[in-house]
Amino acid sequence: MDIASLNHVSSDYLRAFEERKSPAKTDGESFGAIFDAMMQHLNETNDLQQYAQAEEIKFALGESENTHDLMIAASKANIALQYTVAVRDRLIEGYNQIMQMQV
Repeated sequence: MDIASLNHVSSDYLRAFEERKSPAKTDGESFGAIFDAMMQHLNETNDLQQYAQAEEIKFALGESENTHDLMIAASKANIALQYTVAVRDRLIEGYNQIMQMQV
C-alpha cells in the first residue's frame, strides 16, 4: 500500500506527526538530533504495535466487546509500521547511493 494516498486521512497520530517539524528541513541540526528524532518515531511505532496487541488480547479474553477500538488500534499500528518501513527503505536507498559514489 502506498502511504502517499493517506494525505487526507485525519487521525491524532498523523496530525501530531504533521505538527512536528521535520528534521531534514531544519538547518544546523547534527546527526545526533536526527537520530534521536528517528528513535522517537520508532518508539511511537512500537508503542502503537504493543497497544494493538494488548487490545487483541483483551478482545480474545472477552474483557472487551468493542471491536471498534480493536480495529482502530490495529489500523493505527499498521499505518505507523508502513510509514516506518517506507522511511527505512528510503534511508537504505540513500545509503546505497552514497556507497556507489566514485571518490
